[in-house]
Amino acid sequence: MNFRHDILPLKDRLYRLALRIVQNHEDAEDMVQETLLKVWNQRERWESIDSIEAFCMTICRNLSLDHLRLMENRHESLDEIPVERPDHHANPFEDTVRRSQLEQVRRIIDSLPEKQRSCVQLRDIEGKSYKEIANIMDITEEQVKVNIFRARQTIRGKYNA
Repeated sequence: MNFRHDILPLKDRLYRLALRIVQNHEDAEDMVQETLLKVWNQRERWESIDSIEAFCMTICRNLSLDHLRLMENRHESLDEIPVERPDHHANPFEDTVRRSQLEQVRRIIDSLPEKQRSCVQLRDIEGKSYKEIANIMDITEEQVKVNIFRARQTIRGKYNA
């Protein structure tokens, strides 16, 4: 296992997970740095770890949750994250509508309980399997499915309201 080739490429995923939890860019960057440091300090265990990605995500999630508790659940608004546009020929009106819809969904996701927010982030944004999410969050696959179902129900309900 090589830090540069196997772990460093996970940096963006770790950042997105941390950002979804702590909802602050600088704090998320700090969480990623702490995660990478902790993973590096455990390098003698790397070969015995089944999934280094799940290991890193778990550390990042736990550090982010600990940070959130220390900050007494202080939430700041999530800044705009650049999004790839599938249609480069869209007109300005369509771009504005799309950005507005995306921002509305982001606000709804930010308002979800932490477990639901993390499950949605890992499943719908990071593309993790239910099993991987269960391992990362240390909950059962059934709990993952329930959290995702409830989160999607809330998102759908609030978005259509």
